[in-house]
Amino acid sequence: MEKIGFIGLGIMGKPMARNLMQAGYPLTIYNRSPAPIAELTAAGATAAASPQALAQQVDVVISCVSDSPDVEAITLGKTGIIHGARAGMLYIDMSTIAPAMARKVYAALQAQGVEALDAPVSGGDIGAQQGTLSIMVGGTAAAFARARPILEVLGKNIVHVGEPGAGQVTKACNQIVVAMTAQAISEALLLAKHLGVDPARVRQALLGGFAASRVLEVHGQRILDGNYTPGFKLDLLRKDLNIVLQTARQEQVPLLGTAQVTSLVDALLAQGHGDLDTAAIALIYDRLLETP
Repeated sequence: MEKIGFIGLGIMGKPMARNLMQAGYPLTIYNRSPAPIAELTAAGATAAASPQALAQQVDVVISCVSDSPDVEAITLGKTGIIHGARAGMLYIDMSTIAPAMARKVYAALQAQGVEALDAPVSGGDIGAQQGTLSIMVGGTAAAFARARPILEVLGKNIVHVGEPGAGQVTKACNQIVVAMTAQAISEALLLAKHLGVDPARVRQALLGGFAASRVLEVHGQRILDGNYTPGFKLDLLRKDLNIVLQTARQEQVPLLGTAQVTSLVDALLAQGHGDLDTAAIALIYDRLLETP
């Protein structure tokens, strides 16, 4: 069984790392904040002092961090993975970053004889805890075949989309659908409530028809409950939408709906709600009705 190093023990990364341990993989971990390290080392993981030190101890490195600069730092920085890597290692980045950064990291590691996959995920904290994430993978077929047994511990819908960077392109598409669907659900439940129809029953009816979706199931319930405890924070969604819009501008692809929902997220961030769940997009509509 391959030795795995895991970098990034946040809302998503910590349960993913725990699932790998429970599957029997020897795990070495690195994280900037100490609390998750203490928790997982108490459960049997080994802590490393840096990404470089971690890479020196394992066969496969997995990362799940916040943004493109973070991935660049842990892979190519002064104490990055590349300085501890050996030919024949595998790197799997499960963060959501710009496709261009995924390709840059792939090329740099390839020059050292290290295979790399970009494998961002969807499914939120619930999917991470239950090991039911959707995983969209870019990279070579050989690297994907090697990674698949590991990925099967973390997710259920695992798709090799294409060449390096293709996983991140797919995740960008995913975030468009999630954000715009959250907006659509917010509007639908608001309309039902305003017209005196029980929004909970409206959601129940929609779940049995063509409008059914995982977003309606999970975020729809959060909106009904007014429960915006984060499974995926708005500030991270905004980061992802920035990747989407930057990539679209570079390729001259018009994404009108994405630009609109991004403006709603911007308004929530300006009000200090960046730590709330994506479903909190509904708050914008509640406040619009409250405005005289």
